[in-house]
Amino acid sequence: MIEGMPAHNDVDGPLFRSGPLSTVYPDPRIRTFDPRFASYVPFNAAVERLAGGCRWAEGPVWFGDHRQLVWSDIPNDRMLRWDEQTGTTSVFREPSGFANGNTRDHQGRLVTCEHGARRVTRTEHDGTITVLADRAGGASGPRLNSPNDVAIAPDGAVWFTDPRFGILSDYEGHRATPETHPDVYRIDPGSGAVSVVSSEFNDPNGLAFSPDGSLLYVVESTGAEGPDGRANPAIWVLDVVANGTGLGRRRLLVDGVDGGPDGFRIDEHGNLWCGWNGYEPDAHGVRVFADDGTPLGAIDLPEPCANVTFGGRAGTRLFMAASMSLYAVHLTVRGI
Repeated sequence: MIEGMPAHNDVDGPLFRSGPLSTVYPDPRIRTFDPRFASYVPFNAAVERLAGGCRWAEGPVWFGDHRQLVWSDIPNDRMLRWDEQTGTTSVFREPSGFANGNTRDHQGRLVTCEHGARRVTRTEHDGTITVLADRAGGASGPRLNSPNDVAIAPDGAVWFTDPRFGILSDYEGHRATPETHPDVYRIDPGSGAVSVVSSEFNDPNGLAFSPDGSLLYVVESTGAEGPDGRANPAIWVLDVVANGTGLGRRRLLVDGVDGGPDGFRIDEHGNLWCGWNGYEPDAHGVRVFADDGTPLGAIDLPEPCANVTFGGRAGTRLFMAASMSLYAVHLTVRGI
């Protein structure tokens, strides 16, 4: 059992339960670009605001065995927990090492990227914390920058991105000089060895595997400068090769010309559900793309959305960590 899960310790103040953002069905915040998307959302589903009071919400992860969602509030150096049965929000861990991305491994253990300690950790079932990686290339190698997002491969390997965001200032970590290039890493499930699998990206961010594990999707947050003068984020797709230990050629899947992706998750059909930070005030929320990059739909939110995860009783509820709030919407499609 994960330490802290059974207790609630409700927090007074700005962490609260709210309700739907719309009072009509279908919810106008849910927009369809492709006919396939219409079948993914029930007609009478609405976007709900579940909690607030964050400074920058990230890394949602679902614990179905506890019917609870855990997510990171990076600048406040804490992790929060929302309980599905009571609707209450409480502190899960504080301080959190300026935790960012979270996931669960095949044994149900929490795996966390920490900006502050510049490491990737695993919370064991008894609540103890194991450091999986804090340096590149072994114990004598340079310190990692600020591990950001994490995904578990079919073979149990832990893959993570290591951009510079957490060491650029003291807001989401501790200001420091980078000691290594921002790379994508793999932690071997047997030996625990930490290896670089890609150095092709400028500040890699969100990452996720395709349903069969043959592809890896990676967000590049500071991509090439586009015609609008912005360094537009992009989603790249790469082949997983060498028996799951390496990456092959990469192809551009989504160019964020009108905003950009941060983190994302994959559904059972291989579609990408992406947290989206739009350049325009009304272009925040979630964008959904088919595995060939075709835009399928959007879920508009009042705030930029960093990351999402699937959860709920049947794995068909989408939780969205968006700036200062946590949102959710019921779907008909499951996450992988």
